[in-house]
Amino acid sequence: MANLEIDFCGIKSPNPFWLASAPPTNSGYQVQKAFEQGWGGAVWKTIGAPVLNVCNRYGTIDYKGSKIIGLNNVELISDRPVDVNLKEIREVKRNFPNHAVIVSVMVESKKEAWQEIIKRSEDTGCDGFELNFGCPHGMSERGMGSAMGQVPEYTCMVTEWVMEVATKPVIVKLTPNITDITYPARAAVKGGASAISLINTINSIMGVDLDTFELKPNVGGKGGHGGYAGPAVKPIALHLLSAVASDPEVQKARLPISGIGGIETWRDAVEFMLLGSLSVQVCTAVMHWGFRIVEDMIDGMSNWMDERGYKTVYDFVGRSLPRISNFGEFDLGFQTVAKVDHNKCIQCNLCYIACNDAAHQCIDLKDMKVTDIGNGNGRLWPVVREEDCVGCALCSTVCPVDDCISMVEIDTGRPHVTWNELTKNRPEITLEWAKMENYRKDAKIHIH
Repeated sequence: MANLEIDFCGIKSPNPFWLASAPPTNSGYQVQKAFEQGWGGAVWKTIGAPVLNVCNRYGTIDYKGSKIIGLNNVELISDRPVDVNLKEIREVKRNFPNHAVIVSVMVESKKEAWQEIIKRSEDTGCDGFELNFGCPHGMSERGMGSAMGQVPEYTCMVTEWVMEVATKPVIVKLTPNITDITYPARAAVKGGASAISLINTINSIMGVDLDTFELKPNVGGKGGHGGYAGPAVKPIALHLLSAVASDPEVQKARLPISGIGGIETWRDAVEFMLLGSLSVQVCTAVMHWGFRIVEDMIDGMSNWMDERGYKTVYDFVGRSLPRISNFGEFDLGFQTVAKVDHNKCIQCNLCYIACNDAAHQCIDLKDMKVTDIGNGNGRLWPVVREEDCVGCALCSTVCPVDDCISMVEIDTGRPHVTWNELTKNRPEITLEWAKMENYRKDAKIHIH
């Protein structure tokens, strides 16, 4: 049986599945129930200065019968008294000593405020802290959350304040609402952070009611930007995770990363871990399906590891990072063409329409005899002109039948060369790239 236990910068957890700081971790009752169901850890809903929340708080994107593909929220940090939260954190940790209990904190940008909340929280016996530098709504208008996380110097400064008094691991939670997420990540490293978590929610407006013209969610006829989460943000989260995990300064510091953003299944979790996260945090999926989804996550990851011979999660964490590259290093000689399995084709012609209208016009409709099917009752069949196919894969993407259209590598005789290699001896091209690169570097904020 695979061993799912992790040691996250000194924080022990029976498995990598944690609840993110959000509504599911708002109370001791919820966190204890989650641990009973099998969750390995929980990041408590952010505590700090008292807030007043509003109604309605959530807006969603539903797509073709699937609910909550994306979730927007305008909920703030915990609206319960700090003392009540600290009391319940202490009780949970006492009842579940082998589970990870992390306190998420956010206060105003004053040294004494940050250090006081850390000292008070440490007395609960918690395992560590997560500094919320990512909340994009409500708190950011007050100079907290992403308003701090978007400025690397602030990230570094507050992390240093906390590290002066913290005796337990400190995780810095990064905002995705920034041009280059590696800079606040490096600032966290410079500030002495024990670990990094990402991503927090993405700034968004969910939609507009076409009858009333009101925004979603609707707060008494008004609305505004909120934090976007759910399955739809997963590709963005994976990209930003890989950018941080691949950054030389983060790698040199050897900081563990907790991955967040659209995780709903064990497969999602494995993808995050292959791109560098040691633990994964889940929120929207629990708000949709409840705590018991962790049972499938544990079983799924365990079975996958057993099938591949992985004894611990450390055997595969980060395994996909070496495959991260850039366009300049892609093989220009690699060529594929589309192959249609006519025995599986249902003659919907979506591949033909997509190719003809939106790609490279290399699929024809022909009257042809098909093995095991016959003439197809007079309807036309899609046939790929391979000599004109550029291998874009749009046809296989739109095809509703699994494995009906596959992309097959062919040998065109073209040299296997990258753009960087091709332009290495072209000074007029490399000069232009150098100018663009220098401009890009000059435009960035640097931490000295």
